[in-house]
Amino acid sequence: MIKVYNRKTKRYETEQVAGDTYLKWTYSSPIGMRLLELIVKKKLFSKIYGSFCDSKRSKNKIPSFVREFGIDMSIFEKKLDQFESFNDFFTRKFTNEARPIDSLSSSVISPGDGRLLAYDNIDLNKLVQIKGYTYRLDKLIDDPNIISNFSEGTCLILRLAPTDYHRFHFTDNGICEEIKRIKGDYYSVNPIALKAVPKLFCKNKREWSIFHSDNFGDVLCIEVGATFVGSIIQTYAPEKRVKRGDEKGYFKFGGSTTILFFEKGKVKIDGDILDQTNKGYETSVVLGEKIGERTVR
Repeated sequence: MIKVYNRKTKRYETEQVAGDTYLKWTYSSPIGMRLLELIVKKKLFSKIYGSFCDSKRSKNKIPSFVREFGIDMSIFEKKLDQFESFNDFFTRKFTNEARPIDSLSSSVISPGDGRLLAYDNIDLNKLVQIKGYTYRLDKLIDDPNIISNFSEGTCLILRLAPTDYHRFHFTDNGICEEIKRIKGDYYSVNPIALKAVPKLFCKNKREWSIFHSDNFGDVLCIEVGATFVGSIIQTYAPEKRVKRGDEKGYFKFGGSTTILFFEKGKVKIDGDILDQTNKGYETSVVLGEKIGERTVR
């Protein structure tokens, strides 16, 4: 059972997990773990399933998925019968009114919908994957010249479940550099898997870039793939100015994660999010919502 903090109601809610039985069996049984290492984590497995999700045959899955997880389709551009495949549905876009973007230049906004963990004054040699499990930043990205810039800074981990909106956005105005790609495996990023696979973020496929933001300094942006995520699609134009809330890219089918690192002293994350993280709980957030603010200059 995964409990997530709802900051609006100030209550904990139980997450309805897509493929819950499969996840528990795969990541907790000897046979499941064996199949995981031999087949499930491999690129080919996710690529084959991703191809099915791109096909017209897969759109038959959409109505039952929407019903089972209670997805509100009124806030998306396309109606239920307009999607051409399950991946078309999975990468659905919001209407312009669905997710208002906090307009204050001092506000740090959530880059997407999901479940957020936040850490400040981070130790680059002991970054938290999930409570009790750590990894090193030099194992997550492959550029030692970048790493030291984020010592004692702030780290945000936004987990996107398969039921979530799967596009990710910029948290400020600024300019983003080219993407660097790192090959890897395709483990699930669900907390069940994070507890079972040490240093999982450092093993999965990922892409990273440096975003030169106007208000928060340089931000290290990392997108982490997961089981069934055949592709991470970057839709922004490198070295071109973007606005807060502009789309950066999207994930094809599967649960995925966006990780942001801020430099020391640049931002202060809201206290309720930090408190829940310290207690071991993720906080539910949506795209454009204020989750922190610029420190006083």
